[in-house]
Amino acid sequence: MGSVIGIAAYSISQTGGQQLSIVAGCLTGVAGALGVELYRRSAQLTEVRIALLGNEMSFTAKRDMRQAAQRMFFQAATRVATRPLDDTSGNLREALTSLNALFDLYREPLEGDTTPPPPAKGDSVYELALDILNFELAPFLARWHPRLNEFESRHPGQDESEWPENAAFREDLRELQTRLRPYVIGLGEVAGIRDPERHLRPSSRTTQSRVTVPQQVRPRPGSQE
Repeated sequence: MGSVIGIAAYSISQTGGQQLSIVAGCLTGVAGALGVELYRRSAQLTEVRIALLGNEMSFTAKRDMRQAAQRMFFQAATRVATRPLDDTSGNLREALTSLNALFDLYREPLEGDTTPPPPAKGDSVYELALDILNFELAPFLARWHPRLNEFESRHPGQDESEWPENAAFREDLRELQTRLRPYVIGLGEVAGIRDPERHLRPSSRTTQSRVTVPQQVRPRPGSQE
């Protein structure tokens, strides 16, 4: 491009009139061709390889695949699927609802007519979503949804902390989050997000503010204030 611009600038300086119009037209054509080529290359990702559960997947994703991976990454990165649940105050019903919503969000494009066919070479980001659904989210929801429903129906209004399986649910959720983490990071890598893992780290910020209240000094017996 530098050579073309240099030659063109020299030609323009040496010509005028009709020749100047010809040179300008040629430059316009060259710029248009370069723009098309740059756009074509920008729509193509270099090959991305990720290892999941001992298996390697390779992606040569075009623009639509990058966009799909980005949506899936953000959907998981903002939910309890990757965010820690407070052991003392986290709401289990809301956690299940969030996971179920994520399941629906991932399943919807798989069943839609606009889902692109699998690429001729490499893997599809939708295959990654299918593994998340079948191997992780579906078994967890099938295991815990009916159990929590039964507790709520038998003990209406009772706090979740009194559910006998409260601790077991939380432990299983932590294990699910650990298994989902590589999938979500992989989605971020396919999307081209720089360092996707940093978005999944627990926040180190503390919102608690400590206020020191001075203690009242009491006089000792027999002393004057």
